[in-house]
Amino acid sequence: MGLELKYSDGQTPLDEEEKEGLKIKSITTQGELDELEQLNIEKAVEWTIHTNFKLERIFTEKFVKDLHKKMYGDVWKWAGEFRKSNKNIGIEWIQIEIELRNLLDDAKYWVENNTFLPEEISIRFKHRIVSIHCFPNGNGRHSRMIADIIMESVFDKEIFSWNQSNMVKADDVRKEYIAALRKADNGDVNPLIKFAKK
Repeated sequence: MGLELKYSDGQTPLDEEEKEGLKIKSITTQGELDELEQLNIEKAVEWTIHTNFKLERIFTEKFVKDLHKKMYGDVWKWAGEFRKSNKNIGIEWIQIEIELRNLLDDAKYWVENNTFLPEEISIRFKHRIVSIHCFPNGNGRHSRMIADIIMESVFDKEIFSWNQSNMVKADDVRKEYIAALRKADNGDVNPLIKFAKK
């Protein structure tokens, strides 16, 4: 029996080739997978707590990939590698490197020129990177962790609370988060900032 996954609103389905990248073949349910990913993410959080990231390091393609690998490398063979197929959300996969480079350049500009408040820079970055959808999966959690790293390492501010949720379960918190993301898609990042600080 292979891996059977159920997807909530806003989650990215994996194709069969991507599912083959699962490192622990005894995992067969969504619950087991979520638990394994959460353990890996907790190790990544430990790494971020004990590492002082400089602005020049954070806003690089290498850091974006390295963080994803730290978060999912124990679970997926493709962790830290850009996706090579189109998904239900995100840009065309062949545009990922170009669009990510544009975002990284924009973010450096926003920080250097105080274009927005720290919370807004972090959330705008989070929203744009999740819209690009760099990886086969884990983009939401990855983007939230990067937003926290930007808050802490670039601005020396408290990280976001994100409603004390990892947003994996299809509950009211996730619905509120998805609604805030959709408003940000239409140019209003304020509900997403408000949600992140809740």
